[in-house]
Amino acid sequence: MSETLVSPVRIGRQAVGALGFLALALGTLQSVVEPSLPLLQRELGIGPAEGALITITLLITGAVVAPIAGKLGDRYGGRRVLVVLMTAVSAGGLLSSLAPNLPVLLLGQVLQGAMVGALPLSFILVRRHLPPGQTQVAVGVVSGLFTGGALVGTLIAGPVAEGLSRHWMFALPTIAIIATTALVSRLMPHDPPIQSDARIDWAGVILLSCTLLALMLGIRTVTSVDLPPLAIGAIALAVAALATGWVAVERRAASPMVDLRMLAAPAMWSSCVLTVLLTASSGMVLFLLPQLLAVSAEGYGFGASTTDIGLFLLPGTIAGVVSGTVGGIAARRFGPRAVVIVGAVVAAATLIGLASLHDAVWQLVVAKVLTAFVAGICTTALLASTATAVDSKDTGIATSLLVVTRVVGVALGAQCAGAILAAGTDPVSGRPTESVFVTGFAIAGVVAALSLLVVRVMKKGTQA
Repeated sequence: MSETLVSPVRIGRQAVGALGFLALALGTLQSVVEPSLPLLQRELGIGPAEGALITITLLITGAVVAPIAGKLGDRYGGRRVLVVLMTAVSAGGLLSSLAPNLPVLLLGQVLQGAMVGALPLSFILVRRHLPPGQTQVAVGVVSGLFTGGALVGTLIAGPVAEGLSRHWMFALPTIAIIATTALVSRLMPHDPPIQSDARIDWAGVILLSCTLLALMLGIRTVTSVDLPPLAIGAIALAVAALATGWVAVERRAASPMVDLRMLAAPAMWSSCVLTVLLTASSGMVLFLLPQLLAVSAEGYGFGASTTDIGLFLLPGTIAGVVSGTVGGIAARRFGPRAVVIVGAVVAAATLIGLASLHDAVWQLVVAKVLTAFVAGICTTALLASTATAVDSKDTGIATSLLVVTRVVGVALGAQCAGAILAAGTDPVSGRPTESVFVTGFAIAGVVAALSLLVVRVMKKGTQA
């Protein structure tokens, strides 16, 4: 691999600011769905299982885009690829804003998932156009504003959807993305691509996309439709065949999307398993809490509006923002294993307790804060430990694999929670029964507790 000898053009604060405001707009668009999910279900006439699809569709696209965004930026130039991806995101945001039904909204969410590639591409740009000391500051600014966008989206989703309409909830951040993308394209100089003989693993990208989609649709179909055992077996075989095909392609590819050979390392496979368990538990909470808050106050619910739900979820969003920094510090001081053990115990106790105590809003708010904080510090600790456990040349691949694993875990948790609610919905009232929420929280707690078993197996394997 050789890089051009032309000295990169230096950029100023305006260009970094444009990247930061783009990240802010992207974070806002990404986060408007969670507090407004009950409203979307009502207006689109769909149930919890279909609502879970809205939650996970963007994540699935992101899981596919994340590992290849940096490669595309190196091959074709960061600015060019960023503009292309933001064009797809803008098209997705406009589709979501105009969507008259669920299929169109899901298509919009698929396109919006390209936003996951914005951060690695932004980092490529600032690394090429700034000296090392300023690069770290710029990366912090862009990352912080993307995270801040999650707070903005959580806050504005309700007032915009209720004051204007659900359409504007998607349209306003999309307009901001279009404007800031144009500004980035104008202020950011062209970055020459790095010449490389490595090819993009398009076969792996396509097969992974099909595998994840088949898995999520399979879970929804099996749990929401009364299928005969033969049909369930056929669905399982189809998912297994796609997954097997993806593994075969990745093992033979010269430049694989994900280097599966790394999974043979104990630190890698154990981190992936722990990440799936912890994020699946978190994904179930992510879906269940807004649903419980929105259930009519007649009985066990709270009848919260979209605006109220956003305010109730805000402390949890803030906890998730803070947890990234705390996770890195805790992993360095106490070690990732200790962080995961404490986190798993707290998450399991919180969720099992929530199964019994969920008759006051403050209980739900505290549970959201604790689970979001625990999921954040644990996944950050696992990322940090994995990054230092592999060879330096494999750091990008290893962390990308964990990012994909984290997205898959959240998506699985949300889809399973949606299936549980759909299975326990009263056909007369159209509302889930209270016992279904109890079951969902208890299962999420058990899934978190399984992390302790994995940690114990890890210790035995290391000693052996």
